[in-house]
Amino acid sequence: MISNRESARRSRLRKQKHLDGLMAQVAQLRKENHHMLTALNLTAQHYVGVESENTILRAQAAELTSRLHSLNEIVCFLCAGNNDGFPSEEEPVYGMDEPVMNYGWNCSSQPIIMTAASADAGFLY
Repeated sequence: MISNRESARRSRLRKQKHLDGLMAQVAQLRKENHHMLTALNLTAQHYVGVESENTILRAQAAELTSRLHSLNEIVCFLCAGNNDGFPSEEEPVYGMDEPVMNYGWNCSSQPIIMTAASADAGFLY
């Protein structure tokens, strides 16, 4: 009878030890889960920021492409009368402050100003 009681006590100790191990494993997995959720939230926030920046960059690229196309049309118009495709030194270019000499284009440049708020409202000129 003592042997049976001793065996039952050892069995209860083994079960308790196993249960303690499982509880420790649950605590560890919950901790890892919390860290993963935190990392996931940070990554999601970073993704939203990058996506917003990409939207702005795409809008700026479209604006720059449009401006380049317009400038190429202007150059083609100015150079239409020449054989070499560029304005001659004697030929005045109308609409500018002074004639273009030695291909030194005298025109003011406009900076491109774009913010996240203005991406929805359109381009600033």
